Amino acid sequence: MKRALVLLTASAVALPALAQDTSGDWDISRDPAKRMVLAYTTFDNGLSVGFRCIDGSFNAVIAGLPPSRDERRTLDLAFRDDEAHPTMWTSTTDSSVVVSDFPAPLAREFRQGGALKLTVPRGAADGRNLRYDVELPTSSAAVDEALTACGRPLVDPRDAELEAIGETGLTGELVWDRAPRPRYPSSRYASGFVVTTCMTTPQGALRDCVVEMEHPHDGRFGRAALEGAEHARVRNPNEGQPVPVVRMSFRTIFRMR
Repeated sequence: MKRALVLLTASAVALPALAQDTSGDWDISRDPAKRMVLAYTTFDNGLSVGFRCIDGSFNAVIAGLPPSRDERRTLDLAFRDDEAHPTMWTSTTDSSVVVSDFPAPLAREFRQGGALKLTVPRGAADGRNLRYDVELPTSSAAVDEALTACGRPLVDPRDAELEAIGETGLTGELVWDRAPRPRYPSSRYASGFVVTTCMTTPQGALRDCVVEMEHPHDGRFGRAALEGAEHARVRNPNEGQPVPVVRMSFRTIFRMR
């Protein structure tokens, strides 16, 4: 039986093992045959960060983290002099590699360069938090090329709205009235995942839905997730109150059973 569950999974994205040049832009790799552009940078402490567009699908990956058995991982990021804020990631088949729920906003932040403090909660061997301090190179072209290749804007006012989305994907006190139930697409893959954002309506319907990330990129899972959102509904738990018009998200895992 084919089923689609509202969860998330991912698989590894390989980064080229090349040295970092902090004096210039990020490194970039292109493969026109696969319609692929990868902007990446590596650090002496073993971390690597990459933003990849492949055939219209955009994703962000961090490699070289301490291995974890947790499928979902929180990384606290502090850019330059800003306060740290939690970001949600998913472990891949390589437990030291994670992929981001919202890669495009991160790409726009990372490309500015400067100091980055990356904290892995309970990431040290003794269970304490583990912090990496790195200096990001400014990207004046490479990350923008990856974004543009996937049709992602270089400036997007939605970024501020995405920061308000919690781990559940429901902003404020909203709850599901009818959760998305996408059908398994006609695909050669036995599993896949999608992160989708939508705007709510006062009646609880979803509109203006966008696939933030999907894997595999050619599995047709993104389209299936969008179709599943057409009949989904949210509600305000306060009886008689309309649903506020906000941006929310849901994560979908597709698994053939």
